[in-house]
Amino acid sequence: MALKKFAAFGCAALLVAWSSPSFAEPEPASCRNLRFADNGWTDITSVTALASVVFEALGYKPSTTMASVPISFAGLKNKQLDVSLGYWWPLQQLQVQPLLDSKSINMIEPPNLSGAKATLAVPGYAWAAGLKSFDDIARYRKELDGKIYGIESGSSANAKIQKMIDQNLHGLGGFKLVESSEAGMLVTLERAIRNQKWLVFWGWEPHPMNIQFSINYLSGGDATFGPNYGEARVYTLTATDFLERCPNAGKLVTQLRFSTQLENQLMQAVMNKTRPAEAARAYLKQNPQVLDPWLADVKTFDGKDGLAAAKAQLGL
Repeated sequence: MALKKFAAFGCAALLVAWSSPSFAEPEPASCRNLRFADNGWTDITSVTALASVVFEALGYKPSTTMASVPISFAGLKNKQLDVSLGYWWPLQQLQVQPLLDSKSINMIEPPNLSGAKATLAVPGYAWAAGLKSFDDIARYRKELDGKIYGIESGSSANAKIQKMIDQNLHGLGGFKLVESSEAGMLVTLERAIRNQKWLVFWGWEPHPMNIQFSINYLSGGDATFGPNYGEARVYTLTATDFLERCPNAGKLVTQLRFSTQLENQLMQAVMNKTRPAEAARAYLKQNPQVLDPWLADVKTFDGKDGLAAAKAQLGL
């Protein structure tokens, strides 16, 4: 949305800066210490590590702050953070839209990931036995122990689940929302599948859970989570002054594009205990072509050709 507004208002100066010879000049020293937000979800951790590795190869010194979704958005608003790669739309729209409307943060168009989804899911054996839609959940209250497993406290996903319970949507009145971290929820899922226990949980894709476990997403949740099983896009957010203050770093940030296949591979490595930065470097060695569009017309921090420098630094 922010970039559309720049274009609409003819903010040509920024666009010219991205293509002008002045790009050979180093950015302000403050831009070298690039500050990423990470809400702790494995997909965001993985792509943030990937972006950080690329920035390091360009001579920047990126850092990552682990923070909950609300705190990370507040950090961008207060300019304590520069970039978040993790705005899941429409899941987090209620939290983010007021910040966009007040021009407290910027959103980069187009999204860095399309074709994602996020909604309630169940193990395959529960789905095969009849738990296939939101309207089926209440029928199996006993098998589910009256619980729905969400993610971390304060998340939009949990808020939507709790709203369904409070309003008795789909007959869910009286169910209990169990809040947990992503890792905690996945441990619960793995244990349930091992014991063939029924479970309704918050699931999403991209995520290795989709290839590690036999799971199915529930239909009928369009009113709460959106059509096509909560089809989602993931956007990059920045502090309002970031793109203008750090045009070279900003150009790379706006050109980052990921795919579900890329993220599934990265996330699986991370969840298998590979350090995120190591997983990112390994992915780039196997897929160096992803750097070409990301680093088009991007320079190193000190003004040299970015693509050549990054490939040399990464041994590609």
